[in-house]
Amino acid sequence: MPDSPRRPPTTQEFVLGELRSAIVAGELSPGQPIRQDAIAQRLGVSRVPLREALKTLEAEGQVVYQPHRGYSVAELSLADLLEVYRMRELLESEAASVAVERFTDTDLARVDDARRDVERAADDGDLVGMIAANRRFHFALLEPSGMPRLVRVVRTLWDATDAYRAVYYNSDHNRARVRREHTAIVAAATERRRADLVRLLDEHRAHAVRALRTTIPANDRR
Repeated sequence: MPDSPRRPPTTQEFVLGELRSAIVAGELSPGQPIRQDAIAQRLGVSRVPLREALKTLEAEGQVVYQPHRGYSVAELSLADLLEVYRMRELLESEAASVAVERFTDTDLARVDDARRDVERAADDGDLVGMIAANRRFHFALLEPSGMPRLVRVVRTLWDATDAYRAVYYNSDHNRARVRREHTAIVAAATERRRADLVRLLDEHRAHAVRALRTTIPANDRR
């Protein structure tokens, strides 16, 4: 049975995607006010779907709302980063431990295809493309766990930290390290080495946190 065509996005989904891309690309930077009239005009939409998209981003922690001042992009917080990455460690370790016993050849091909997409985007200097491919890589590892509720929570945690990821990938050194680590992760997954896979994913996250400590305000350091 052929795949059904992908449903076109609703206006709200379109606006949400555009706002996410702008945050990831740094077009909307931390602390920057969001000028709703200008964005609605640029996207050719009304204020209604824009407000709904902003409410979604507010629930994810990507934007904040202040009475009489409106929405702005959330400031990067080290405390938030540490909490989110700790939660990711717990949940992703569980999902990876289960998934490694269930990987099919098709699953592993998806993982490796995403790894290659990360590398191509890095070679092209496409930061947004690299971040999108990186997300596909990690969720291709987690989804075979067959734990959809857990994976949904992890997706929410990822949504809340896209701006952090953009900061991390702005460094040539960090991009090179991501490529090396992804290669090792693929090898562990392919060989069904559960302990190594969990350890490599833990190290992968830890390296990101260590690098970001030098760029995110530390007035709330834990």
